[in-house]
Amino acid sequence: MHRGKGMKFVGDSRIPAERKPNIPKDYSEYPGKTEAFWPNFLLKEWLVGAVFLIGYLCLTVAHPSPLERIADPTDTGYIPLPDWYFLFLYQLLKYTYASGPYNVIGAFIIPGLAFGGLLLAPFIDRGPHRRPTKRPFATGFMLLALAGTIFLTWESVATHDWEAAEQQGKIVAEVEIDKASEGYKLYQENGCINCHGDTLQGGGAAPPLVDSGLSKEEIAEIAVNGKPPAMPAGLFKGSDEELDKLADFVANLKSE
Repeated sequence: MHRGKGMKFVGDSRIPAERKPNIPKDYSEYPGKTEAFWPNFLLKEWLVGAVFLIGYLCLTVAHPSPLERIADPTDTGYIPLPDWYFLFLYQLLKYTYASGPYNVIGAFIIPGLAFGGLLLAPFIDRGPHRRPTKRPFATGFMLLALAGTIFLTWESVATHDWEAAEQQGKIVAEVEIDKASEGYKLYQENGCINCHGDTLQGGGAAPPLVDSGLSKEEIAEIAVNGKPPAMPAGLFKGSDEELDKLADFVANLKSE
């Protein structure tokens, strides 16, 4: 068998007779195609980072983060809403097959299968091609996951009651409440505290009673006949004298 020049046989393979170190060429041998990391490349990175940081700070000053009132653990009517990047999971939990007794399916199994498939896609489709059309499995799975995420996010945004969310998180001026007064005791005894809270700041199912803008007569009317759709009639069980005291107590709740 003919031996190649500069080669010697070692078993069934050929290796160079002389081993040479594999030292990459210096960047100066490729003018215009590469540059030094320090300080050229790093200076450009810092410049781009500074531009984005200044832009982000300007947006923060121009559009401050919307703040809500202090969290109230007793407010059972509060409707929570996660950040936008979790809305698709939030929407998934609204469906009957992924909520209630099946919360484990919506919270762990379905997301676990989806993210697990994305992690396994590069190992299942191991083709050498880089074009998406040459890698149908990885491309198809990615497009399916993207379409599902966009659809669930859109459904979550479209079905959310934004007006109620704005009201439930609205910051209301605090007012000193005399909890020893007879009006407050009537407020508690008639169950008003369950919806409007112990500080009368309201909640997801009821408006705040501080600075309500209602007259004493209007408050008494609502206490007896309710205010659809949230407040039914017949909740107040006291006498006319007690109704007068309750209405007077609520009408005089004004922030300073």
